[in-house]
Amino acid sequence: MFLVENVRKVYRIRERGSWFSRQWKEVEAVSGLSFAMQPGSIVGLLGVNGAGKTTTIKMCCTLLEPTSGSITVDGYDAVRCDRQVKALVNMIAGGERMLYWRLTGRENLQYFGSLYGLSGSRLAERVDTLLDLVELREAADTPVERYSKGMKQRLQIARGLINDPKYLFLDEPTLGLDAPIARQLRRQVKQLAAEQGKAILLTSHYIHEVEELCDEVYIIDKGRLVAHDTPERLTRSFCRETTLRVTIPVLPDALQRDLRQLAERHRGTWDVAETDQQAWELTLRSEADLTAPLLSLLAAHQSPVLRLVTEQPSLEDVILQMAERRSA
Repeated sequence: MFLVENVRKVYRIRERGSWFSRQWKEVEAVSGLSFAMQPGSIVGLLGVNGAGKTTTIKMCCTLLEPTSGSITVDGYDAVRCDRQVKALVNMIAGGERMLYWRLTGRENLQYFGSLYGLSGSRLAERVDTLLDLVELREAADTPVERYSKGMKQRLQIARGLINDPKYLFLDEPTLGLDAPIARQLRRQVKQLAAEQGKAILLTSHYIHEVEELCDEVYIIDKGRLVAHDTPERLTRSFCRETTLRVTIPVLPDALQRDLRQLAERHRGTWDVAETDQQAWELTLRSEADLTAPLLSLLAAHQSPVLRLVTEQPSLEDVILQMAERRSA
């Protein structure tokens, strides 16, 4: 098990002032954060920019030492037993970092594998296996600088798996990728958890990605844990409203009055906007599903329906709601 308990990270930053002055201030990036990961699970770590996600991942990967608290990996303390922990974890970052562009794909994997103590036939077999896994065998001996963005990210996955880690940390892994390549990477992430039993911690600003992949989600704000549950339960807990959008060709005053009364009866809200197609789009929000009463109302007014869309709340709505509370 991967266990983070009451972890805190404080940075000391030199304040602006005289060149000769030594004034420092402390910035708390992570504050009392706790969470756990089990093998075979995919866990999401979410929050707005500056919430402390990347700092948390770096501490989990032994790249940073926590100011206080503890990180335990299969019984090993991440600070006192960092060598043992490094053998059990790895990290994959989004963008085009963490690769040597002038080396070939194979040379990159050979280099990183050697850092983990692999050599000889064992290293060669591991490199070939990973090149097949990410479908880069044909480009294995091509310099990485000639790779497309998607190829570089697939090579990053291979690099992150070179030591066969039990715990894998993905920091924005599909950042800037085209939709087909991102879909392929998500499929590979699912396979790593389901078929190889790896525990995966994912941070991503693509909320649909988190909803698709994660078994549970931790949401942090200013380094503090503010919510933890499955994506579905978090959505139901924080955002109970259903949004109903309907487009109609005309909007007489009598229909507007009845729409207002419908929203008020169900403790909801409504607004209206004129579209570019000389029609009207009505938006109703309520905890109740107003589809049936709205259609009945429109039928009573003999109003044709040009378009009808029901929008259920999503995990993105949860993040936005928390961001609004933070700025309020």
